[in-house]
Amino acid sequence: METFNQYMEEYKKEMKKGTIRNAYKGLMEYIMDLRTHLHNKYPDYFVSSLYYGYMDMTYFSFSPDSLKDRKLKIAIVFVHDTVRFEVWLSGQNKEIQRKYWKLLKESKWDKYNVVPTTNGVDSIVEHILVPNPDFSNLKTLTEQIEEGTLKFICDVEEFLDKN
Repeated sequence: METFNQYMEEYKKEMKKGTIRNAYKGLMEYIMDLRTHLHNKYPDYFVSSLYYGYMDMTYFSFSPDSLKDRKLKIAIVFVHDTVRFEVWLSGQNKEIQRKYWKLLKESKWDKYNVVPTTNGVDSIVEHILVPNPDFSNLKTLTEQIEEGTLKFICDVEEFLDKN
């Protein structure tokens, strides 16, 4: 097992190369631009500030009133380990999260991946939007994320309206 000092030596080497720093900077700029695009295009939706994370995940919420009124939120998430974009349904707190998780589990809703447990996780439902993002065409990537997120929201709203 490596020590913290050994990790920092490796970190220093990688930072000197500049590749990770430049990739991270470009990624954060893209996600901020995506957030701004959605905020401007959908002014009735609540769009949170960006959570940068610890190079585990970076996300912002993008939620219509219909979900906010139920104390639910949608998160557009970049998962660093897998280098992919996902969309999550989450609750405003653990109590809300458990309530809707139970509803989804008991209904056996299988349209999306309902997480196996709410313990230690921030989501109720997770869905991969873009498994292998092409960062050479950001316009197309933004369209994929936007369309996938809107479909996810519509499907969640439809389920909740029926249940």
